[in-house]
Amino acid sequence: MRCFWIFTSVVFLLAVASASELKIKVIDPQSVAVPGARVELSLKDGALAAAGTTSPEGVVVFANPASGAYQVRVLAAGFRVETASLPSSPSETITLQLHLAPAAETIVVTATRTPLPGEDSGAKVETLSAAQLEAMNPVSANDALRFLPGAVVNTNGQRGGLSSLFVGGGESRYNKVIVDGVSINEPGGTFDFGTLPLTEADRLEFMKGAQSTLYGTDAMSSVVQVWTRTGSTPVPELRFGADGGNFSTANGYASLSGAHGIFDYNLFAEQFNTSGQGINNDYSDSLQGGNVGVKVNEEVSLRLHLRHSNSRTGVSDEWNFNGGQIIAPDQFEFARLNNLLGSLELTVNAPSGWQHHLTGFEYSYRTRNADLQPTAGRISPLFGNINFLFDSIAHINRAGFEYQGDYSERSWAHTTVGYRFEEENGVTGSVTALSPGQRQDHDVYAQQILHLGRLSFVGGARLVHNTVFGDYGVPRVALTLLALRGGDTFSGTRLRFSYGKGFKEPRLEEMFAGPPFSIPNLNLKPEKSRSFETGIQQNLLANRYVLTATYFNNLFTDRIDYGTDPTTFIGQYENVNKSFAQGAEIGIQGRIWSRVSLSSAYTYTSTQVLEAPFCTPANFCDPRLQPGQPLFRRPRHAANTLLSYLGTKWGANAGASFVGWRTDSDFDGFGVNHSPGYVRVDLGGWYSFTSRVTATLNIENATNKFYEEVTGYPALGVNFRAGMRFRIGGE
Repeated sequence: MRCFWIFTSVVFLLAVASASELKIKVIDPQSVAVPGARVELSLKDGALAAAGTTSPEGVVVFANPASGAYQVRVLAAGFRVETASLPSSPSETITLQLHLAPAAETIVVTATRTPLPGEDSGAKVETLSAAQLEAMNPVSANDALRFLPGAVVNTNGQRGGLSSLFVGGGESRYNKVIVDGVSINEPGGTFDFGTLPLTEADRLEFMKGAQSTLYGTDAMSSVVQVWTRTGSTPVPELRFGADGGNFSTANGYASLSGAHGIFDYNLFAEQFNTSGQGINNDYSDSLQGGNVGVKVNEEVSLRLHLRHSNSRTGVSDEWNFNGGQIIAPDQFEFARLNNLLGSLELTVNAPSGWQHHLTGFEYSYRTRNADLQPTAGRISPLFGNINFLFDSIAHINRAGFEYQGDYSERSWAHTTVGYRFEEENGVTGSVTALSPGQRQDHDVYAQQILHLGRLSFVGGARLVHNTVFGDYGVPRVALTLLALRGGDTFSGTRLRFSYGKGFKEPRLEEMFAGPPFSIPNLNLKPEKSRSFETGIQQNLLANRYVLTATYFNNLFTDRIDYGTDPTTFIGQYENVNKSFAQGAEIGIQGRIWSRVSLSSAYTYTSTQVLEAPFCTPANFCDPRLQPGQPLFRRPRHAANTLLSYLGTKWGANAGASFVGWRTDSDFDGFGVNHSPGYVRVDLGGWYSFTSRVTATLNIENATNKFYEEVTGYPALGVNFRAGMRFRIGGE
């Protein structure tokens, strides 16, 4: 906690007096205040006079504005860009109402670390709003991500089972995961999406492609970012509710939020329990968190985020292959996860055109995976008894601080610069043979955004110094060209191209693993990627719909593998493997009616192992991992559809995920070499009896199909949850 507390001691620095002021309030289509929107004042020549961010009440105040006529531009995530002309000397608060955007014009943040219309960002970003998440009511992040274009989710069985994300042919460790501005991957990219609750999430963004220029290590295939809801009502608002369903499922949550004077707050908690379907498939998770803000003055604010999660999962291990029970499920294996996130962010909107963010953060990650009792009947043809008893832990800490500065030179130019320091340390391995490791990262990065008529340009670079593996640099450039403006039917044609490099640092276990069976390798280098995309975007019917087609080409080098001496059985991790992926994605997004939205896409992915020198019979390597073979668990064919209705009286969603045949293995000699394709359909919705009492219903795997996302681990059959939500206070 050292870095975190040092940071908290230096944040109260500034006080600003004002003799006159311009006040602007930003509201959504339902006249609700919009916090966190970026508001820019520009002169006629495009020069930026001032910029600020709306408070939890949706208000931004500009002190001592010069007299004259201004153009105001508002960028708020999930809405379209709003522009207006202001009178020369406004005498009262100016209220601007935002509008829901066509899919292509929706403001996103993850693509450039600053609000920007998705069509100008040069990246593919999929979003889920708070309203969509409320209708989906996902237990964890994997239940939401699987319905987004380009996402392939693989979960080891049922609730709480290890859940991985594969994007663009990349590994499951090539995804950067950020919650409230804090990276929550295990160092080296490992992350379990099945144990990330989305309670009180205000928005989720999923960006595809190499993004290490802005986000550093692990951002080789995608970035997943989640923000917590900010309290905004002058009267405190208490929300609480519960739901339950089959498989002894029970869930309860509560939150208290509001905004009063200079303070805003949102405190929340949730408890989820289920016994699962079958033997040793129970799962429980408890979550507590808080999002508290302090407005020091009109230009300076502080925000504190805290989030703690504690889960336990029964692990039946692989036992049922495509409907056939070949061996007995493990009755005693379990996994525990306990993590704590904390961050404190200082934001300064000054001087004119500048916005500064200084964040101190810490993430504590504790896992235990153990099987302490034998289970009879777990015998494989290749290894005999495979019920090995073990007790493994990982105690890892990530702490540091980051500065990000944003400067808008003109309405058509924006610069981002930053510096990040992080220390990673921890111990991993068996409780009887732990391997400690420690390293530090120093990152500097810069990005330039330009809008030059029909052309949008995004370019940047990141330089990294790691105290163990040395220096590394990654560039990225993206171009978007409005080739045709079009009319009512064909409402604009855009061409898009991007090129970038990514990297993923070694896991602590890979670099520092020690005796009795491993040799540390401090010479390990990061895994690297080279990625480029090109595509076309066609807007239709006055921008109500957008049709996209994208080709991607990814090369992954210096991939880490484990080589073993066949005589001593002592091994070491080394950078030896190489793989390749290319493919295409075709999608359509839009609003069928004002309250009905559609997102649907088909993705074709071709992958191939290029080099794998350690994949030999002596290393017990499966032949399907050898050069020339497709990569495991990456289907050639996948498709996703999400249909949402978001009204005032009721809301509903229908999601469908199709995943085709893919290479897999039981790894134990049973002869299983693939997982069949499947279709999963989820339904959800809510109905408000009054503005304060709401009923909910969610049905997952509604068609009750038997399927396995990972061979040997059957997924849940049809499962439902029904419940009630209540609201006291607020507006």
